[in-house]
Order: sequence, then C-alpha cells, then structure tokens
Amino acid sequence: MNFINKLIIPISAVLIISACNTKKESEVIETKITKDTIVLPVKNNEETVEGTYETKAEENDSGECRLTLQITKTKNGYSYFLKTKSRELKGTATFKDQNGEKYLVLEGIKWAEYEGDISNEEENDSVSDSKDLEIPVGISASYVKDTLTIQNSGNSMNYYTKLSDCDRKYIELIKK
Repeated sequence: MNFINKLIIPISAVLIISACNTKKESEVIETKITKDTIVLPVKNNEETVEGTYETKAEENDSGECRLTLQITKTKNGYSYFLKTKSRELKGTATFKDQNGEKYLVLEGIKWAEYEGDISNEEENDSVSDSKDLEIPVGISASYVKDTLTIQNSGNSMNYYTKLSDCDRKYIELIKK
C-alpha cells in the first residue's frame, strides 16, 4: 500500500497541475488616456478621411493637374473645398459603400463631358442622330487609408470626363 500511495500522490499532482495549465489566459491591453485625450468613436473609418489632399507630381508634369481637396467634418456630416488651377468649388461630401469599396462623393460638381454608352452608336445612329443625355452631377472618389482616387475619364465604350481641369485618367489625391 505504501507503493500505491507513493504513486497516487505524484500522479494526482501532475493531473491537477496540467488541468490548471489548460485555462485560457485573457489578454490585457493597456491604454494610457491622459486628461487631454479626446476619444471619438470611429464609424466605418469615415473619420480618417478628414484632412487636406493633394495630387502628387508625375514625370513631365506641367502643373496643370494640381488639385487640392480639403475635407472638413461639420455638425451635419462632411464638406469639401476643391481648388484647381482655374476654379474653386465647395459643397457637401457624403459616403457610399458599393460592392465592398468605400467612396467619398463630392456632391454638386457637374461632369465636364458625358456621352454615355457609345459602344452601339453605329447601330443606333438611324434611330436618333443626337442623344440628349443629362450630364451627371457628383464626383465619387474611392478611398483607402490616406489616398482618394477619382476615375476622371472613361474609355471608347463609355466616354466621359469628370474634371476638365486635369487630363489624367486617374487622379490620386494623397493626404498631407
């Protein structure tokens, strides 16, 4: 019986210790908040879009496509101030989520040109020589982290130009 008692005590101790070690430890993250810290709730990363954005110079850049876009938080949402070489535009900025991508829409800006879907133009010429298409209003920019990207022009199948102030197909605005 002495032999069995000598085995039971160490085996019991090993079982108890191993049972205690299988407990999951909770992770503790320490955050230091001082009295000067203001904590704002972030909803869909929208707060990160606020700031000033500029186009970056490209090779052989003539400076024609220098754009500055300032996004400001207001009590009713967001507003924008867009400055190009030839004009300054102000308005409301809204958010849109399309197919999992996030867009910032600069409301109230009329596109420079819009001919719509012209892929079947030859077939449709006999029906109507002139299309009276309404020019869209509002320019959307996809945003990822600190970059806003505007597709400024279409292609041969869907011809349009959003901002005539810039001849780039894609306008990238980088947060300062």
